[in-house]
Amino acid sequence: MQNLGKIIWISLLSVGLVWADGVEAKVNTQEVVKGNPIQLEIKATGDDVVFPRIQQIAGQYIRSSGSATQSSMSLGPSGLKSESITTYTYLFVPIANMTIPSYTVKIAGTDYKTKAIDIKIVKAAAPKIQSSDAFYMLLKSNKQSVSVGESFVLTSYLYVSQNLRSIQIEKYTMPKSSDFFIKTIEGNKQYTKDGYHIVEFQAVAIAKKEGTFNIDPTQVGIAMPDKSRRDIWGNYRMKIVPLLSNALSMEVKTQKQTTDLIGDFKISTKIDSQKVKANTPVNLIVNIEGKGSLEDFVFPEYDIAGVTVYSDEAKVQSRLVGKELVSTYVKSFAFISEESFSIPARSISMYELSTKSVKNLEIPAYELEVEAKKRVKNTNQTSAVQTKDKNIVLKSKESQERTEVIVEKKVEVEKVTWWMLVLSFVFGMLAMYILPWLATLKRANPYSEAEALKTLYAHIGEDEAVEEMVRKLYAKKHGDKSVEIDKKDLQELVSRFS
Repeated sequence: MQNLGKIIWISLLSVGLVWADGVEAKVNTQEVVKGNPIQLEIKATGDDVVFPRIQQIAGQYIRSSGSATQSSMSLGPSGLKSESITTYTYLFVPIANMTIPSYTVKIAGTDYKTKAIDIKIVKAAAPKIQSSDAFYMLLKSNKQSVSVGESFVLTSYLYVSQNLRSIQIEKYTMPKSSDFFIKTIEGNKQYTKDGYHIVEFQAVAIAKKEGTFNIDPTQVGIAMPDKSRRDIWGNYRMKIVPLLSNALSMEVKTQKQTTDLIGDFKISTKIDSQKVKANTPVNLIVNIEGKGSLEDFVFPEYDIAGVTVYSDEAKVQSRLVGKELVSTYVKSFAFISEESFSIPARSISMYELSTKSVKNLEIPAYELEVEAKKRVKNTNQTSAVQTKDKNIVLKSKESQERTEVIVEKKVEVEKVTWWMLVLSFVFGMLAMYILPWLATLKRANPYSEAEALKTLYAHIGEDEAVEEMVRKLYAKKHGDKSVEIDKKDLQELVSRFS
């Protein structure tokens, strides 16, 4: 209980440290289309806060401002105290590149300064449309043609008339195509232009093969008031209007030379041991990482005479760093043998996009030393166990003779009180109901294959049946669906060592 109090005190103290006095300034975007507003937010943590009077930011008048305060309790070295977070927001419209200056905020008599923030004016990326529609969607690519493995950016522009009110954008669907690997860039840009509120959605695409292929339209749902339907309070119900963009056609040029990978990748390997006992698995992990797509890459399997090789499903992950696709490929192999063997070297060809040249990613060879297999022989042995009174001789199973050991037990009878009888009755009743239930649970899950593998693996060299079962369990663990394990045989083997 005393330790629990210390833990609570340390936890609360750490919260108090997180809530230390300070200021932070941030904007909703550092790149803005000319004529669109920027929101500056200054947040101060602490009590007795004095904000500066801000009427202009780099010469531009504040269009609107607001403030909010959130109170909280914290426990610091000086005891329990009340702290608050005060946030001021300022809306302004920059007309040129500018720097939001550093501002000084006074908290409990101490000056704290915000960091300066650079703002850049950019041109509207959305093309001007010749349409009188209230909303419209357009899909464009930053490249007209690409090579196999080359990435490009897809941008969906959603135009919504500024005259529309009370609408929502729902269920955006990124462009699709089985001929390209496509990954959505998180977030979106929003601005106004030519009487439209414009939202940009972006995705990175990589061509898989040569040819001319289509990219399906993007789609969003526009939720807007349905003036033909009202709820019981008289408000208009919302209806979803699906909106599709145009489709795109992309020409994909062939590579000059066929390679296993296209991109900028590096490869690394890790082996857990190069000296093991017979039938002990040796694990090799192959890791490939870099710019480009690894979704369709298939690592060549190992085929080594006299060696059983298992491999798992490759783990492939892709993420966007800026507008670059970065991928990771991890695959594990397990090698089991009774004799020493070699894992051969491998070479994976790669067309490196940064240098426009072909390189090879090398996987080194490994020499594995396997200790000779030892078998345990059954011998007729006699052993003796020394007891206090005399020697009890224990003989082997092959011996037909048996020695009976008679042990006299001395039982001391104590006086039985009434409460002992009551407890005995209660425990007896509980045993009648609980023990059968526990037995049912035990029967339902006699041996899990994972636990059985751990148990049998320690005895792999003692019996060929055990060795064969371990191989099956290991193969099934690594995804071999063709392996069938007899539950009865498994139970009998595990029972021998339990």
